[in-house]
Amino acid sequence: MLSCLLPAIHFADGTVVPIAISAAITMIVGMIFVTKPFSNYFNHRTQMSTTRKHSETSNKRMAYVAVALVWVLLVLFGMLPFLLTRSTTSVSDALFESMSGLTSTGATIFADVESLPPSILFWRSVSQWIGGFGIILLVLAIVPSLHINKYSLYTAEASGADNSGKTTTSTRSMVRQTLAVYLCLTLFFIVVLRLSGMTLWEASNITFTNISTGGFSIYGDSIARFTPLQQYILAASMFLGGVNFALLYNLFTFKWSRLKNKLDQFGFYCAIAFVSVLAVFGVLRVHHELPWDEALRDAVVQTLSVLTTTGSVVADTTLWWTPILLMFLILSFCGGMAGSTTGGIKIMRVLILFRNVGNALLSRLHPHAYNPVRLNGKPVSNDIITNVMVIFVVMCTTLLFSLLALLICGVESTEALGAVFGCLTSYGPGLGASGGFGSYAAFPMVAKWICSVLMLLGRLECLTILILFLPGFWRK
Repeated sequence: MLSCLLPAIHFADGTVVPIAISAAITMIVGMIFVTKPFSNYFNHRTQMSTTRKHSETSNKRMAYVAVALVWVLLVLFGMLPFLLTRSTTSVSDALFESMSGLTSTGATIFADVESLPPSILFWRSVSQWIGGFGIILLVLAIVPSLHINKYSLYTAEASGADNSGKTTTSTRSMVRQTLAVYLCLTLFFIVVLRLSGMTLWEASNITFTNISTGGFSIYGDSIARFTPLQQYILAASMFLGGVNFALLYNLFTFKWSRLKNKLDQFGFYCAIAFVSVLAVFGVLRVHHELPWDEALRDAVVQTLSVLTTTGSVVADTTLWWTPILLMFLILSFCGGMAGSTTGGIKIMRVLILFRNVGNALLSRLHPHAYNPVRLNGKPVSNDIITNVMVIFVVMCTTLLFSLLALLICGVESTEALGAVFGCLTSYGPGLGASGGFGSYAAFPMVAKWICSVLMLLGRLECLTILILFLPGFWRK
C-alpha cells in the first residue's frame, strides 16, 4: 500500500492521506499479530498439536485454517484503499474489487476505470501481482511465526502447487526458485514494454497484471489501444505466466535433466494453445472477415488470455461468434499448467482425466490388461487420479449451484453463465454486459457477494475452503 504513495504524489491525485492511513492501519494490525502475546499463543497451540498422537493431521488442519484466514484477512485489508479514497462507498463493491485483485481474477465493478485515481489503479495492479503468487507470501510470512509445516501450507493453497507429489527439493528451495523466476519475468517484461514505446507507468501496471495472469488494466479498453508489437509481447507474458515456474527455473538455469518431469504437461499446454489459436483465427478470418494480420493478432492474444485465465481483452469479444465464446469458457475452465499463476483446474489434471477415460475404454476391450495412466512415462498413482476426479466433480458442482444462485438473484442467464465461469476460473470477464470491455457494476448486491466467494473458491480450488465445513475437520 505504501508503494501507492508514489503515483499519488507524482500525479497529485489527492489520495496521499487515505493511502497512508490504509497502510498505517494494516501495519499496526500486523505488528499486533507478531507481538509476544499473540506469537506465544500460536506457538503454544502449535506445539500442543505436534505432541499429540495424530500430529500430522493437526499440522494439516492448522495449515488449511491458516491459508483460509490469511486470504480473508488480505481481502479485508485490501478493501481499505477503495473505501478511504472513496473510489467506492459500497462495502460490497470494495470487497468484490479487493477479492478480484488478490485472487488475480480480473473481474471489476468499475465501469469507468480511467476515472479512478492513479494510486488506486496502481493498488489494483499491485494486488494482482501479489495475489498471482500469494503462496510465496504465505510461506515466507506465516511460517516463521506459526511454525506450521511448510509443505502443508504449500499443498493447502493448491492452485500454486504442482499436485504431483512432493519432490526431493525442499519447500524453501521451491519457494525461492519460483519467486526468483517471478521477479525476473516481471522486470524483464517491464523493460521490454518500456523499450517498445510504453511509458514506465503503463509498462509497470500492465506487466504486474499480465504476468500474474490477472487482467486488470489502467484503461477502459483493457489492452486494445496498444500497438500490435506490444500486444504480442503481452501475449508472451501471459503464455509464460501459464507455464510451470519450476520448469522455467530449470530451463533458465540449464538443468535439462529435470525438464522431463514436466514435458507431458507442457506439450499438452502448447498443443491446446496452438489448436485454439488456429480455430479462432479461422473464425475471425472467414466468419468476421477481418484482415489476416488483425485476425491473427486478436486470435493469439485473446486465446492466450482466456487459456491462461488472464482476462486481458484485445477486442469486444461479445460481438464474436457464439461458438467461439463457448469455447473460451471451456478453455478458461482448463487453465494453464499446474505450478503457474493461472486459474482453472489446470492442464495437468485435464490430461490425466483424458488419459483415464481412454484407459477406461481400453479396459472394456482388455479387462485383464495392466494399462495404468501414465504421465511423463511414469504410472500415476490412484491417489492422484482420485484427487483429480474429486476436484473436477467439485468444480463442476460448484459451477452448477452458483449458476442457479445467480439466476435466483435475477441475473440474466447468459450473464450468469459467464459470471460463474469468469469468477470461479479466475478469468474475470463474463458474457453480456460483464464481458468484453464491460464490468459487473450492474449486478445485484447479493450476486456480487456470490461472485466474491466464487473467486476465493477458485483461487484455492474449492477443497481448501470446503474442507473447513466438514464436521470431522474440527474433531480432536
